[in-house]
Amino acid sequence: MSKFIIEPHFRLQEWIAHEKGYFTEEGLDYEFRELIRSSDGKHHDKGDKVGAFQSFEKGRSADVSCACHWTVNVAAANGHGKMSSEVYSVAPAGIFVAADSKIKSPADLAGVPVSVGFQSGSHYASVQALEQYMPADKINLTYADGMLFARMDKLLDGTAPAVNLFSGPYYFAEQLGFRKIIDTTFMIGMMIHNNPDAEDLRKFFRALRRAQRDLDLRPELYTHYYKNEFPERYHAQMDTRRWGPGERLVFEPYTKEVFEESREWIASHGIFADGNMGTGKYEQATVSVT
Repeated sequence: MSKFIIEPHFRLQEWIAHEKGYFTEEGLDYEFRELIRSSDGKHHDKGDKVGAFQSFEKGRSADVSCACHWTVNVAAANGHGKMSSEVYSVAPAGIFVAADSKIKSPADLAGVPVSVGFQSGSHYASVQALEQYMPADKINLTYADGMLFARMDKLLDGTAPAVNLFSGPYYFAEQLGFRKIIDTTFMIGMMIHNNPDAEDLRKFFRALRRAQRDLDLRPELYTHYYKNEFPERYHAQMDTRRWGPGERLVFEPYTKEVFEESREWIASHGIFADGNMGTGKYEQATVSVT
């Protein structure tokens, strides 16, 4: 039997479970793959209008991978994996501007290019947040700046007026004095690939549950793991002692009602202009993991 493949996803729990031996203690025979620092962050730099959904179309090697719940929802309904029905996570996120920006409120973002990842959490969450303040034709999202680290660079060097960031980059922007204009916290879904053994999935999630408890209890002991998720060019500036715990795993159902309501919202906003939202059958997009 092949090893269970684990790839961290901009959060701390996999690092905690790996380095504290929780996966091994649960009896999981696994391989731990790190993709961010080894690729200097380029792994997620997909280019204009290539984002999380497209990465599912291309295929992912991990047995459990993650993306915003909207994209996982649609990708699963298109047959690119099976969506976990029993656990999701929530990531802190927000739209940031420079400290001296003339943008002071969300309404000031009308017409302003906001850098997001295409069909990724920052895309959907920015629409969801900004439509409270302006009509759709005034929400000006730009995808050309690329994925997370690429667009963070644009914020840091002043070439992007507003950027949506989440988790580690969110805390980094706060530390450096950038201002959050609006919160865009969003749910992240779990996608199951490669038909892993059900018991292996249980071992994996039991280990993550233990890591989440550790993180809840003593977050300051584990925020240093953010450096494992950042390209080394940022490390000298990072003071992870000031950062929060980031993405939180929630061991509650992603219900049929949530699944359907999310699809209705995506369709009503034309996120998938070609209507390629898959079958929409909830039973085809879920798998028991506990």
